[in-house]
Amino acid sequence: MNAAGRRTADQAPRDPAPPTPVPLPGQQTWNRQRLRSNNEWLLLERLRVHGPLSRAQLARDTGLSKPTVSAALAALELAGLAREAGRFAPDRGRTAVLYEADPAAGHVLGLDIGRARLRVAVADLSGRIVARRDLPNRGRSANAVADAAVAAAQEAIAEAGLTPADVAHTVAGSPGVWDERRRSVQLAANLPGWGRPGLFDRIAEGLGSGRAVTVANDANLAAVGEYTYGAGEGSRLFVYLLVGTGLGVGVVKDGELLTGAHGAAGELGLLRLPGCDVPPGVEGDPTLEQTVSADAVVRTALGLGMRRPLTAEKVFDRARSGDPAAAEAVRLEADRLGHALAVVAALLDPDVVVLGGGIGRSADLLLRPLEEALHERSPMRPRLEATRLGQDAVLLGAVATALETARPEVFERRTAAIS
Repeated sequence: MNAAGRRTADQAPRDPAPPTPVPLPGQQTWNRQRLRSNNEWLLLERLRVHGPLSRAQLARDTGLSKPTVSAALAALELAGLAREAGRFAPDRGRTAVLYEADPAAGHVLGLDIGRARLRVAVADLSGRIVARRDLPNRGRSANAVADAAVAAAQEAIAEAGLTPADVAHTVAGSPGVWDERRRSVQLAANLPGWGRPGLFDRIAEGLGSGRAVTVANDANLAAVGEYTYGAGEGSRLFVYLLVGTGLGVGVVKDGELLTGAHGAAGELGLLRLPGCDVPPGVEGDPTLEQTVSADAVVRTALGLGMRRPLTAEKVFDRARSGDPAAAEAVRLEADRLGHALAVVAALLDPDVVVLGGGIGRSADLLLRPLEEALHERSPMRPRLEATRLGQDAVLLGAVATALETARPEVFERRTAAIS
């Protein structure tokens, strides 16, 4: 999957426009119709990335003749893929009509399904969010969580003035690893029952679009979101460290998401830590996730004398206020995360590491001690950054991923209807 270029979160990702016509998926044999289709796709992508543009600018930038550009623009307008965006009056010469890609030609749906919250966003083809929902996850069973996600998505779709059929593609972010053969999520311990086969087919049926839902690991989507819209800009090898109810790593190299042979790359939190203190309620050797997640911060703080009720957020808030027990809990969290980061840095040699997830909201307290802990363990010196997208990283990654599939699909469907 290609993560697109970067702008702000309400703008379309920027991709470098290809200098020559690029075949669409499945197009192998060149003929007159396909050449025309590829010219139209080339111009549409140019308009999406660099528009609004005039006919003359498009001809100059692409090397296509002006008659070819005019014919392709007429076809794109007829298909509802491009539209006039105004006029430009130069100091000399005739007024030029400007064109842009029509963002309302299609829409996508992004879902972020986590243990604590459900987030949903509907976006047009430019990547602009047109409706969203953000609510606590109160589901007590896997089916209840799935149904709550569907209900939130239906509300967002209706708010956007759309029907389920208007959604070209849906991507859902979830903890764990997606198994396409079983059609289920594996290794999602924080969502009990979430590995049951058929659960995401239930979500797809509930959405009523007639299309399957693409499922991806939440840390991977967060990495795509941050690379596309946030702190990953300009990075050659970018790592997103997602720390919240769990621990995961997403890796983007030169715009490509690295998922591993079985989709499980970055599941750092599953590593067992023999010889470490066993947290209360944990049997056997603890996992790395059980020592650095939000629950681990709370357990550490309670062990240092802080009193319930307590959340990780409260621990960090009290550390900011000068509470010594809270400050020590934060220091220990940074030290443990530093160990995890040293492993990542040694294996991948990233130039940028972004701290995100619920714990990432407290990067103001964690980045400096985390950097010190890393330097104690490793000679590697990646730049550490706080997430710029906050809690929206997974959701925006789902949107960006959905757009990668939706844009060519919408183009093919609309151009086929006028052929």
